[in-house]
Amino acid sequence: MNKGELVDAVAKDAKISKAEAQSAVDSVVDNVTATLKQGNKVTLVGFGTFSTSDRSAREGRNPQTGKPIKIPAKKVAKFSPGKALKDAIN
Repeated sequence: MNKGELVDAVAKDAKISKAEAQSAVDSVVDNVTATLKQGNKVTLVGFGTFSTSDRSAREGRNPQTGKPIKIPAKKVAKFSPGKALKDAIN
């Protein structure tokens, strides 16, 4: 499912226009992003938790040449599914 299909599904389920559904989906994505950017977690009970993690700098290898390269440290987004989501897909 892509974003457009999600907007269509939200519009149908909530019986609202596609424009309103688009606004709602955009708002959720923007708020999750802003919260993660501040270093906080977003927990949706039963669905899962979005959080950030610091990945330390490390050395990797260029697969074509085999030369070592430096991979810089960075912050990455993580998602941990909740129990209800795990149970629903098994």
